[in-house]
Amino acid sequence: MRSFDYIIVGAGTAGCVLANRLTENPSIQVLLVEAGMDSRDPRIFTPSSYPLLNGTYMNWNFFTEPQKKLGGRQIYQPRGKAMGGSSAINCMAYIRGNKADFENWESMGCVGWSYADMLPYFKKSENNLDIQNEFHGQGGPLTVSNPSQNTIFGQAFIEACGSVGIPKNTDFNGANQIGAGMFQFAIADGQRVTGASAFINPILKRKNLKVISQFHVTSLVIEGDQVKGIEGHLKNEKSSTIFRADQDVILSAGSFQSPQIMMLAGIGDADYLKSFGIENKVNLPGVGKNLSDHVFVNMHAEAKTQRASFNAAISVPNFLTYVTKKKGPLSASPLEGCAFYDSVNQSDQPDLQFHFSSAWSLDMYDYKKMPVDDGFTCLPTLLKPESRGYVGLHSKSPWDAPKIDPQYLTDSEGKDLATLKRGVKLAHQILLSSEFDHLRLGNTLPYPSGELTEELIEKHIERATECVYHPIGTCKMGNDPNAVTDPKTLRVKGINGLRVIDASIMPDLVSGNTNSIVMAIGEKGSDLILNNY
Repeated sequence: MRSFDYIIVGAGTAGCVLANRLTENPSIQVLLVEAGMDSRDPRIFTPSSYPLLNGTYMNWNFFTEPQKKLGGRQIYQPRGKAMGGSSAINCMAYIRGNKADFENWESMGCVGWSYADMLPYFKKSENNLDIQNEFHGQGGPLTVSNPSQNTIFGQAFIEACGSVGIPKNTDFNGANQIGAGMFQFAIADGQRVTGASAFINPILKRKNLKVISQFHVTSLVIEGDQVKGIEGHLKNEKSSTIFRADQDVILSAGSFQSPQIMMLAGIGDADYLKSFGIENKVNLPGVGKNLSDHVFVNMHAEAKTQRASFNAAISVPNFLTYVTKKKGPLSASPLEGCAFYDSVNQSDQPDLQFHFSSAWSLDMYDYKKMPVDDGFTCLPTLLKPESRGYVGLHSKSPWDAPKIDPQYLTDSEGKDLATLKRGVKLAHQILLSSEFDHLRLGNTLPYPSGELTEELIEKHIERATECVYHPIGTCKMGNDPNAVTDPKTLRVKGINGLRVIDASIMPDLVSGNTNSIVMAIGEKGSDLILNNY
């Protein structure tokens, strides 16, 4: 039985950052375990291929419970199952959220998590190739760049946003988030940059770092009031293996599996765990609660063009261009443009994000259903949902998927649905604006089709809404009765030797894509540990 100073469970974005920063001190011994493979699958590193990763061995392929506000559908929940976690399967967008998001965290009792506190951590990770100012960093492990392959649709989207009152913005992560422009991406030299390629691959020779992939954690080793290690199974091994931690076990398994691991070990709501025959070790009712996620609505138009959209990206000529030069459509993300907008007050704090893709499909998570004809998509996105769900258990077996019930659009006052409806109306105007007339096939949308009545909007939201896979909040930090982690240390309340450092500690969603925030959480969490908090 081998022991380490720190054991990190999950080699997603946060886990990779932690392993890198902690082992910068050669006297600290770190074990990083990951349930997925140490994958070198070329689909991971080919930017435009991320739709191909859904439904594969590199994805946990979770589904929610039936969502009553979405027609009883079980919503697909992509989660990375590989070194790098979800940074290995996501769209690579680099967005930090709004300054006010972090001020809100601090007002909720999370002292030390304001925007001024977090900006140095964003900059520490970042190597921005195209923007140099006081908001961005150079020389960090994560390369961030402008899109290398712009289509004719992306610029039309920016102009179309202007027609509905959304100004242009060349830096969503700078002085002001509001506006329309192109995403920046975690892409370098035509290849995806994952948490693993940025933070782990360069340090694999450090003698104080041990990385084990295909290790499924089944339990925490708890002795008295102290977590002393982990127990789990290597692939194809029937007997379990225990690793001990002399300092802390750090859960970085994400908003679904960090609370699941704790509940299986007896840390959570005592009555709930009892219903599964699990002995309660720490009565912590907030474990698994406060689940929140972004959702967006699929709206698209078909195009007059031929082979100009990303629907035609995967072809023999494009493949040869990519293999030989790392250029062409395969070197870029099909997600191209973006806009942030406050649809009520036109303030600096958006309630909507519009993801724009130079591709279209009825089912964005099933590549097999993607048409070969050209088209483009605008996805109005609910940024600050009021609705809250939970992560629970289906059984006490560690091999079962967690129970995921986000309870989308169920807030009592109906604010989430109202905001999303405003987004659908704006996206409808954007897609049918004159700026797209030379590109769009026809003067109506096939999805949603028909006169845009209130009834049609609600029906379309019911059938065409999907998650943006930004789940947060299930081990939230704070001081209220449902808080799970201490904002000052990220230690789990009520037990020693256990911390959570991943997206699950966020008390509320940020206004935008979450991967860079998780990276900053890993950076700050590392500092807390290294400074003996």
